[in-house]
Amino acid sequence: MSKQYLTAHSIENAHESSIYALGVTSTLTLTGSGSPAIKLHSTQDPDHPLMHTFDNAHTLGCHHISVSKAGRRAVSSGFEGSVMIWDLEHLEPNGEIDDVNESGRTWPISISADGSRCLTGSHNGRVRVWDLEKTPILKLRDYETKNVFAMCVDLSHDSKLAASGHENGGVYIFNNETGRMLHSLTGLIKPVRGIAFSPTGKLLAVCGDFQVVAIYDVHSGEQVFNFVGHNSWVFSVCWNETGQFLATRFVILFK
Repeated sequence: MSKQYLTAHSIENAHESSIYALGVTSTLTLTGSGSPAIKLHSTQDPDHPLMHTFDNAHTLGCHHISVSKAGRRAVSSGFEGSVMIWDLEHLEPNGEIDDVNESGRTWPISISADGSRCLTGSHNGRVRVWDLEKTPILKLRDYETKNVFAMCVDLSHDSKLAASGHENGGVYIFNNETGRMLHSLTGLIKPVRGIAFSPTGKLLAVCGDFQVVAIYDVHSGEQVFNFVGHNSWVFSVCWNETGQFLATRFVILFK
């Protein structure tokens, strides 16, 4: 069963260039684009007015935004390779991860539900866990994944598990408590573009150029189900709070 939703409101010319990143809290919508600024619009007003702008957030533009479930902290990654931390309560910068020289340019990011941890993936396949509560920000884990571009990452709700999806179809699950790889998942041969733990952390949803959403059992590493119906690349996937529904974002092909 699938559902379709009607557009409630559109913000015209929200950015001067293409929008690449989106993050949503109960009160704000954060957007990043090819321009340096990250913009925050209100979700509490029907007109969704611009509430704040983080000017010069990323000099070359922003391609990923991740927001904590509590809505108090966000992280963003830019084309220059840095990761910025944002305090959404006081609307100010809250730190920076500059990992370009050590592990290649950061691409995907994921912030933990409580906002205390950040997971990053890079062009050379390194996957890292960071403690955002420390000053300076502390690297907790450093995982290797055969030097293949990490296209997506996700943290489980309790931050005990991390997962990454890669350009060659590789999917890895890591135990952040032990620092060990739990599973190298099989069955996918095309780029993985989206990955998401279920709210309980028992299932992992994976999507990409293979046009299906694959569901894996986190404990066993076995693929337990496929959701079919897409006719093109699937870019992202997310669960609702109870884990009963999945939402996907994909390309619509017109003939």
